[in-house]
Amino acid sequence: MKKTTFFLLLLTFCSQISIAQKEATVITIKNTENTTIINKNIYGHFAEHLGKCIYGGFFVGDTSKIPNTAGVRNDVVAALKDLKIPNLRWPGGCFADTYHWKDGIGPKEQRPTIVNQWWGGVTEDNSFGTHDFLNMCELIGTEPYLAGNLATGTVQEMADWVQYVNFAGKSPMSDLRVKNGRKEPWKVKIWGVGNEAWGCGGNMTPDYYAGEYRKYATFMSDWTNSGGLMRVASGANSGDYNWTETIMKNIPGNMLGGVALHHYSVIDWNKKGDAVDFAEDIYFRTMTEALKMEELVTKHSAIMDKYDPKKKIALVVDEWGGWYEVEKGSNPGFLYQQNTMRDAVLAGTTLNIFNNHAERVRMANLAQCVNVLQAVILTDKTKMLLTPTYHIMKMYAVHQDAKLIPLSFESPSYTFNDKTLPAINVSASKDAKGLTHISLVNIDSKKENKIEIDLNALGIKTITGTILKSSKLQDHNTFENPTKIQPTVFKGFEIKKGKLEIVIPPFSVITLEGK
Repeated sequence: MKKTTFFLLLLTFCSQISIAQKEATVITIKNTENTTIINKNIYGHFAEHLGKCIYGGFFVGDTSKIPNTAGVRNDVVAALKDLKIPNLRWPGGCFADTYHWKDGIGPKEQRPTIVNQWWGGVTEDNSFGTHDFLNMCELIGTEPYLAGNLATGTVQEMADWVQYVNFAGKSPMSDLRVKNGRKEPWKVKIWGVGNEAWGCGGNMTPDYYAGEYRKYATFMSDWTNSGGLMRVASGANSGDYNWTETIMKNIPGNMLGGVALHHYSVIDWNKKGDAVDFAEDIYFRTMTEALKMEELVTKHSAIMDKYDPKKKIALVVDEWGGWYEVEKGSNPGFLYQQNTMRDAVLAGTTLNIFNNHAERVRMANLAQCVNVLQAVILTDKTKMLLTPTYHIMKMYAVHQDAKLIPLSFESPSYTFNDKTLPAINVSASKDAKGLTHISLVNIDSKKENKIEIDLNALGIKTITGTILKSSKLQDHNTFENPTKIQPTVFKGFEIKKGKLEIVIPPFSVITLEGK
């Protein structure tokens, strides 16, 4: 090859690289006058009687050497308080429809035991019950979300529970509460009427469940729901749109506060894959399932819009997250799994979807809080660590109750084995103090991506940033190295003529603050 030809080819190649390097995904502001609020309850959590979530996670008993308040771990309370969790769902899950709340009140030594038939077949002593949970919520500063037993309970049982925790006057249930040491009611507003009625909650048809819901909901409150209860119907499993249609069609809107939706990012229910030892093909499939949340939320919302055009009823995604095989050597019924950068990317992506659909999605619950599935906290006796998912939830807490800023852009592609996914997802908001926050995720496992945002359209001049990243997708925090992954200051951006140019590393999550 001649030297001149070689240099011409080299020059062309370098020019192409230079052009490619300059190309950026341009994000535009759709509507600065938008009034949609990102409800803080989107950032809710879930605590089921499952594995070591309650016993050994939240609750160690008041005789434990682990520092505690009335048996609840002080370190867990402090971590969740710092996370600003807005609500906490309990006692299930599948467990909720076998739980009888009166077994968990009164002197602990007199409480009957229960066999947890759903999760490991273990015997529990009911030492953690209604008072323990609701008092713990007060310690954390979070709103309780009680899931009532519709499948094996009775209408009277659920009505009694509402009266026990909420009624300030004199009644059999409020007298019993006072007898058990609590004078003032807790005033619980959020109530699930059964759980997964299509499956572990009774294998019901949507028509049958709608009738049961109407009956239970009727006796949970008075005629006008003067107590302001948010009654949440057991909703669809992922893409079961007929379930949502039937619920919305057959239950009067004034009886519905919310309709639930459950979706886990599972690649194969029979072979879920390892939580840590996974290759890129598994990561790609996991993110494919995570991104399905966009389609699910959009289609379920469209159905709800037909019956509730004013969007008075919330879409409540009260179970979401990654679900893998349990850690080797652990009880298969305890669903204990590690938490890697994959989970951080999954969490950021899902929260961006919820934020952008905040008109209808007004509550969600990550599954689960401690030691189960995509947990934000892991414990081992006296030890405790914060997972990558914890750090994402904390980075995104700035969006709670802030005004949504709608954005539009065309995402670059993340390609693997001739299949593609959108590499970038984003959400933005403006809080009551006038601060603008932008959260960005790059799901691409190998390539960085460039983003450009017009700061003048946002009315901001200065930017600071936080990033969560690591060298490998499989990286995670351990009890030996609990701070391997934690947020750091992000400086990978420039401001040029009112334009913010950002370089987002592979599989990373960023939150920017502008003022």
